[in-house]
Amino acid sequence: MPAARAVIFLLFQGGSLAFWATLFLIAGPFLPFESRYRLAIQWPKMMVWASRVLLGIEYRVLGAEHLPKGPAILLSKHESAWETLFYPAYLPKTLCFVFKRELLWVPFFGWGISLLRMIAINRGKGSEAFDHIFSQSKKVLFDEQRWIVFFPEGTRVLPGDYRRYKTGGTRLAIATGVPVIPVAMNSGDLWPRKSFIKKQGTITVSFGPPLLPESEDATTLMAKVESWINQEMQRLSPDRPRRAPA
Repeated sequence: MPAARAVIFLLFQGGSLAFWATLFLIAGPFLPFESRYRLAIQWPKMMVWASRVLLGIEYRVLGAEHLPKGPAILLSKHESAWETLFYPAYLPKTLCFVFKRELLWVPFFGWGISLLRMIAINRGKGSEAFDHIFSQSKKVLFDEQRWIVFFPEGTRVLPGDYRRYKTGGTRLAIATGVPVIPVAMNSGDLWPRKSFIKKQGTITVSFGPPLLPESEDATTLMAKVESWINQEMQRLSPDRPRRAPA
């Protein structure tokens, strides 16, 4: 039965993406940006709905009261493709994801996000990649009033595995004075990376209290983010095996 559900979901996902991306690519360029974004996020909303109906994946949210009304930088745990669907579907603000530029080459999906003013980076460029982020971020945060979403681990991580957190998000917070919101979630328990079979259950998404950039450096601020996420992950999924940092 799980395999059958996964096949049905995959067919629905692929078919709906092709249809919705085609519609978006035709209509999107002629729409004001905010209307373009609202049109685009109907597909993630559909996928969150489909994951509930077809896969049996529910979700609950903790700490929504911590989300500010003003600019924010979200620093999120990253275990699954699920959160990339959940964030635009759930969060009230227009979002700007920082992501690897290779995603722009994915048919339909990449073509669509190229119209959404996201920040695509070349991860092999080092400090040049951050300069690229910073050059766009002030307009995104202050002029457009969007939230920026980083996945500090840089890629999806299997439950229990460790990947060192990159400091791009906290460097940006210090440079702009914008608070960071740590986010923990156990999506990998049900929808792990590169897994065809998904499990039924409830994903918990927990938003932490804002951390204001003060006198500390980016590494120290990121250590606070990572510590909060790790403690919260222990609370959300206490039975997970955990590997120590290398």
